[in-house]
Amino acid sequence: MSDKLHFSLVSPERELFAGEVDQVDAPGSEGQFGVLPGHAPFMATLKPGVVEVFEGEDRKRLFVRSGFADVTPQGLTILAEEAIDLEGFDASSSKDALEEAKEELRAANDDQAKARLTETISYLEALVAAAA
Repeated sequence: MSDKLHFSLVSPERELFAGEVDQVDAPGSEGQFGVLPGHAPFMATLKPGVVEVFEGEDRKRLFVRSGFADVTPQGLTILAEEAIDLEGFDASSSKDALEEAKEELRAANDDQAKARLTETISYLEALVAAAA
Protein backbone atom coordinates (compact mmCIF):
# COMPACT_ATOMS: atom_id res chain seq x y z
CA MET A 1 0.00 0.00 0.00
CA SER A 2 1.32 3.43 -0.98
CA ASP A 3 1.79 6.11 1.65
CA LYS A 4 0.40 8.73 -0.79
CA LEU A 5 -3.01 9.20 -2.37
CA HIS A 6 -3.28 10.08 -6.05
CA PHE A 7 -5.77 12.97 -6.27
CA SER A 8 -7.22 14.72 -9.29
CA LEU A 9 -9.81 17.53 -9.36
CA VAL A 10 -11.31 18.28 -12.75
CA SER A 11 -13.87 20.89 -13.81
CA PRO A 12 -15.32 21.41 -17.30
CA GLU A 13 -12.78 24.20 -17.88
CA ARG A 14 -9.59 22.42 -16.77
CA GLU A 15 -7.82 20.13 -14.35
CA LEU A 16 -7.21 22.21 -11.22
CA PHE A 17 -5.10 19.70 -9.36
CA ALA A 18 -3.36 16.40 -9.97
CA GLY A 19 -0.75 14.87 -7.74
CA GLU A 20 0.24 12.65 -4.85
CA VAL A 21 -1.06 13.89 -1.48
CA ASP A 22 -1.45 12.76 2.12
CA GLN A 23 -5.18 13.43 2.58
CA VAL A 24 -8.18 15.10 0.95
CA ASP A 25 -11.28 16.36 2.79
CA ALA A 26 -14.39 17.05 0.72
CA PRO A 27 -17.93 18.44 1.25
CA GLY A 28 -20.16 15.42 0.62
CA SER A 29 -23.88 15.96 0.24
CA GLU A 30 -24.30 13.53 3.18
CA GLY A 31 -21.57 15.23 5.20
CA GLN A 32 -17.89 16.13 5.15
CA PHE A 33 -15.56 13.18 4.49
CA GLY A 34 -11.83 12.56 4.35
CA VAL A 35 -9.83 10.23 2.13
CA LEU A 36 -6.43 8.80 3.02
CA PRO A 37 -4.18 6.43 1.06
CA GLY A 38 -5.69 2.93 0.92
CA HIS A 39 -9.26 4.13 1.51
CA ALA A 40 -12.07 1.73 0.61
CA PRO A 41 -13.71 2.45 -2.78
CA PHE A 42 -16.89 4.54 -2.81
CA MET A 43 -18.69 7.28 -4.73
CA ALA A 44 -20.31 10.39 -3.31
CA THR A 45 -22.08 13.48 -4.53
CA LEU A 46 -20.68 16.83 -3.45
CA LYS A 47 -22.38 19.99 -2.26
CA PRO A 48 -20.91 23.49 -2.54
CA GLY A 49 -17.92 23.78 -0.25
CA VAL A 50 -14.19 23.55 0.24
CA VAL A 51 -12.01 20.62 -0.78
CA GLU A 52 -8.90 20.66 1.39
CA VAL A 53 -5.77 18.96 0.08
CA PHE A 54 -3.05 18.08 2.59
CA GLU A 55 0.49 17.47 1.43
CA GLY A 56 3.01 17.41 4.27
CA GLU A 57 2.69 20.74 6.08
CA ASP A 58 1.03 22.38 3.04
CA ARG A 59 -2.71 22.78 2.69
CA LYS A 60 -4.49 23.77 -0.52
CA ARG A 61 -8.12 24.95 -0.56
CA LEU A 62 -10.30 24.53 -3.64
CA PHE A 63 -13.97 25.50 -3.77
CA VAL A 64 -16.39 23.22 -5.65
CA ARG A 65 -19.92 24.12 -6.63
CA SER A 66 -21.05 20.49 -6.76
CA GLY A 67 -19.97 17.29 -8.41
CA PHE A 68 -18.94 13.71 -7.75
CA ALA A 69 -16.11 12.09 -5.83
CA ASP A 70 -14.89 8.65 -6.89
CA VAL A 71 -12.50 6.74 -4.65
CA THR A 72 -10.87 3.72 -6.31
CA PRO A 73 -7.76 1.67 -5.55
CA GLN A 74 -5.93 4.09 -7.88
CA GLY A 75 -6.92 7.19 -5.85
CA LEU A 76 -9.53 9.94 -5.62
CA THR A 77 -11.01 11.80 -8.56
CA ILE A 78 -13.38 14.72 -8.13
CA LEU A 79 -15.43 15.82 -11.12
CA ALA A 80 -16.73 19.27 -10.21
CA GLU A 81 -19.43 21.33 -11.90
CA GLU A 82 -17.30 24.37 -11.13
CA ALA A 83 -14.07 24.68 -9.14
CA ILE A 84 -12.07 27.67 -7.92
CA ASP A 85 -8.62 27.78 -6.37
CA LEU A 86 -9.13 29.90 -3.24
CA GLU A 87 -5.49 31.01 -3.07
CA GLY A 88 -5.57 34.68 -4.00
CA PHE A 89 -9.30 34.55 -4.86
CA ASP A 90 -11.03 37.96 -4.59
CA ALA A 91 -14.61 37.48 -3.41
CA SER A 92 -15.77 41.05 -4.15
CA SER A 93 -17.49 40.13 -7.43
CA SER A 94 -19.13 37.14 -5.72
CA LYS A 95 -20.43 39.42 -2.94
CA ASP A 96 -21.92 41.74 -5.58
CA ALA A 97 -23.50 38.78 -7.39
CA LEU A 98 -24.92 37.55 -4.07
CA GLU A 99 -26.62 40.89 -3.38
CA GLU A 100 -28.02 40.95 -6.93
CA ALA A 101 -29.42 37.44 -6.55
CA LYS A 102 -31.07 38.37 -3.24
CA GLU A 103 -32.70 41.39 -4.89
CA GLU A 104 -33.92 39.25 -7.78
CA LEU A 105 -35.34 36.70 -5.34
CA ARG A 106 -37.33 39.40 -3.53
CA ALA A 107 -38.81 40.47 -6.88
CA ALA A 108 -39.35 36.96 -8.30
CA ASN A 109 -42.91 35.74 -8.58
CA ASP A 110 -42.69 32.31 -10.19
CA ASP A 111 -41.60 29.16 -8.36
CA GLN A 112 -39.04 28.08 -10.95
CA ALA A 113 -37.19 31.41 -10.78
CA LYS A 114 -37.33 31.35 -6.97
CA ALA A 115 -35.85 27.83 -6.87
CA ARG A 116 -33.03 28.77 -9.28
CA LEU A 117 -32.23 31.94 -7.34
CA THR A 118 -32.31 30.13 -3.99
CA GLU A 119 -29.74 27.60 -5.31
CA THR A 120 -27.58 30.44 -6.65
CA ILE A 121 -27.74 32.28 -3.32
CA SER A 122 -26.71 29.13 -1.40
CA TYR A 123 -23.77 28.63 -3.74
CA LEU A 124 -22.62 32.25 -3.53
CA GLU A 125 -22.98 32.34 0.28
CA ALA A 126 -20.80 29.22 0.55
CA LEU A 127 -18.21 30.69 -1.83
CA VAL A 128 -18.04 34.04 0.01
CA ALA A 129 -17.74 32.24 3.37
CA ALA A 130 -14.98 29.96 2.02
CA ALA A 131 -13.02 32.91 0.67
CA ALA A 132 -13.19 34.82 3.98
